[in-house]
Amino acid sequence: MTDAVSSPHQPVLSNSGLDPAYAVSATDEFGEKRDVHIPGELPLTLKVDGMEVVTLMTLGTEPEALALGYIRNQKLIEDINEIASVKVDWDREVAEVETRSGGGISDWQEKMKRRIITSGCGQGTIFSCTVDKLYEVKLTPPQLRQSKIYELIKNVGQLNDVYRVAGAVHGCGLCSATDSLMHIEDVGRHNAADAIAGRMWLNNIDGGDKIFYTTGRLTSEIVMKTAFMGIPTLLSRSGVTQMGHELATELGMTMIARAKGKHFLVYNGSETIEFDDIPPVRKTPPLTKGMRDLRQV
Repeated sequence: MTDAVSSPHQPVLSNSGLDPAYAVSATDEFGEKRDVHIPGELPLTLKVDGMEVVTLMTLGTEPEALALGYIRNQKLIEDINEIASVKVDWDREVAEVETRSGGGISDWQEKMKRRIITSGCGQGTIFSCTVDKLYEVKLTPPQLRQSKIYELIKNVGQLNDVYRVAGAVHGCGLCSATDSLMHIEDVGRHNAADAIAGRMWLNNIDGGDKIFYTTGRLTSEIVMKTAFMGIPTLLSRSGVTQMGHELATELGMTMIARAKGKHFLVYNGSETIEFDDIPPVRKTPPLTKGMRDLRQV
C-alpha cells in the first residue's frame, strides 16, 4: 500500500479509461494468419478552461491522471486545490480540465513563447516555466542496499502486462525499496510518468523515500519529471543520455540504469548504495552498451 494522505481537495473526475489492447489479424513468416493484440494509441487534447494546451498520444487507460500529471510536471498549475474537475470525452478526443476560478493558466501566452521539443516518444514539449523552477527542487536520496535493488528488479520485471500481451509500450512505476506501489503503461514513458504524477497528486503521496522505475531510457525529460514528483532515485532497465546524466548529477539524484537480473550501473549517487550482495566476478565480463569505444568499431 502507498502512504497516501487524504487530500484536502478532490477534483471531480470522469471514469473514462479504455481497454489497453485490441485484437487484430497478422500474417507470420510462414504466410499464415494469426490473431494477435496491439496496444491502443489515441490522441487526447488537453484543455484548461477551454484553452488548448497540448495533444498527447496515449494508450488511454489513465486519461484523467495523465492530464493532471502533465499539468503538474509542467508546472502549469501547482496546487491541485485550483482544479475543479477533469472530464474526458473520447468521442471528441478531449480532456477538459476546469479550474475553480475559471481563469485558465496564469501567464499562458508568456509560457507559450518558449517551448523545448524533447526526445520523448512522440516528441514531448517542455515549457520555459518548467525549466525555470527545476532548481528549486531539493532531493535527499535515501540509502539503498544492493540486495534490495536486486529484489526490486525481480519484482518490477513481473509487471508490464500490456507489453506482454501487445508489446510496443513503456512501463513506469512508483516503488518502495523492493516493491512497485503503482505501475502504469503507455505508448510513451513520459505519459506513464505523468499519469503516476497525477495519481500521486490526487492522493497526496510523498516521493521522498520512493524510487521511480521505467523501462525506457533516462533522458533529461524523465529526470525533470522525477524531480518534480519529489522522487530522489531513478531506476531503469534501459540507458542514460548525456543531458539526463548531467541533470541528475546537478540535482543530486541517484541514477541507476541497465538494471536487469544481477546487473546494474550506477551513473550517479553510488555513495547511496550499500554493496551487500556482490555477485561472483566473471572471468571475461561482456561488453554492454555504453562500454564500447565507437572509434574502434
